[in-house]
Amino acid sequence: MTPQAVVERVLELARADGCMVLVEESARANLRWAGNSLTTNGATRSRTVTVIALSASGRGVSIGARTRTGGADDDLEDLVRAAEEAAGQALPAEDSAPLLEPGEARVPEAADWDAPVPTTDISVFSGLAPGLGRAFERGSAGGRRLYGYAEHTVDSVFFGSSTGVRLRHDQPSGTVELNAKTGSSFSSADGGHSAWAGRATRDFTDVDTAELEDEVARRVRWARRRVDLPAGRYETLMPSSAVADMMYFLYSAATARDAAEGRTVFSGGEGGGATRIGDRLAGMPLTLLSDPAYPGLECAPFIAAPAAGRRVTAFDNGVPLTRTEWVSGGKLAALPQTRRSAQLTGLPLTPHIDNLVLEAGGGTAGLEEMVAQTERGLLLTCLWYVRQVDPQTLLLTGLTRDGVYLVEDGEVTGAVNNFRFNESPVSLLDRATQAGATVPTLGREVGDSFPRTAMPPLRIPDFNMSTVSQAS
Repeated sequence: MTPQAVVERVLELARADGCMVLVEESARANLRWAGNSLTTNGATRSRTVTVIALSASGRGVSIGARTRTGGADDDLEDLVRAAEEAAGQALPAEDSAPLLEPGEARVPEAADWDAPVPTTDISVFSGLAPGLGRAFERGSAGGRRLYGYAEHTVDSVFFGSSTGVRLRHDQPSGTVELNAKTGSSFSSADGGHSAWAGRATRDFTDVDTAELEDEVARRVRWARRRVDLPAGRYETLMPSSAVADMMYFLYSAATARDAAEGRTVFSGGEGGGATRIGDRLAGMPLTLLSDPAYPGLECAPFIAAPAAGRRVTAFDNGVPLTRTEWVSGGKLAALPQTRRSAQLTGLPLTPHIDNLVLEAGGGTAGLEEMVAQTERGLLLTCLWYVRQVDPQTLLLTGLTRDGVYLVEDGEVTGAVNNFRFNESPVSLLDRATQAGATVPTLGREVGDSFPRTAMPPLRIPDFNMSTVSQAS
């Protein structure tokens, strides 16, 4: 069955007080390499069907959701009945809201419902693979072993509801990560070093393999000199990749209902409000935004959620999404929320959107220019194993990885040891003294699940490297 036919069949079978269905078609292709040689490639296709049934009673509306892979016609009735049974056994949902009518879910940017389902295969790497071959030759000649992984996905989601809403979105996504390693064990103990570079893309036509290989080769050359530094606070240049990881954690914690209930760093405004909306978070005129139509980072222009939730809920499926500024000119302007939490907080409806951009009012410097302006400091590559420590301050801890470098008199003069850091992304926004040009980037920690980001590099005058790490 076509995904469109699955949607219609599920709604035809439904007996609940309300029903929604999500059909997700996924095509994936991947390429892997190690030790300057391509090792594996593959392509897969899959389908999942999620049925969301609603059961109304005097106590409220209960929701039941069930997901299965495949979606063959013979399995659909069992899936629908399982969702309806789950709804009948569930407690009333806190975030319940009426399902949208077609007029409320008008999304001009949505894909054509009846168009064929797009796909991908190994041919998407036809430009990348020859470039990798040349990079392998240069790596071998320079004593570098290259490792990495590239993946391309095309996900199509079809949403239908018993109220007559029909919406569809096709999402191409790609990532490529390249590691260059030297030494027998890749650790500083035997002179080894590891350098990383990554990119996000929609179709790989904009990925320059030579540029990636040049980037990691340069970092390997920087590591010919080793410097041991103690823990402490250092002026630190954060590249856009590291900024993306930190801003993602800020965005993930910024939920309006949690803030209004006093649970997060965004609770309790300066004027006595329940949230900090309107408070200044950044000394610089920084703007953190999401926009489903942002060039190169296009994402779903409507909500498509498989279950109830405090941040994103299936009750809001079909809600149109538009550009939203979370931080505007340095001030907290909005927090992601549902229709239900908007009623509770009295704030405008500002749903979660699947991309994130940090803009620095007029920042034009690239990372190399910022290095040239640095008297003494550290240059990070990326962050790793980031975990939340304290939700009230959004304190995070994690490790530096694949290269921390010493900058002296405007030049990178060597590689230093790794550190564990303790920092809050909210505090980083407040303390940043310089922001460069915003560029598309891939967060090392979160890029697999959240690849659509654009960030500037940031200068932090006192980044907290809390302890020396033995990680390599």
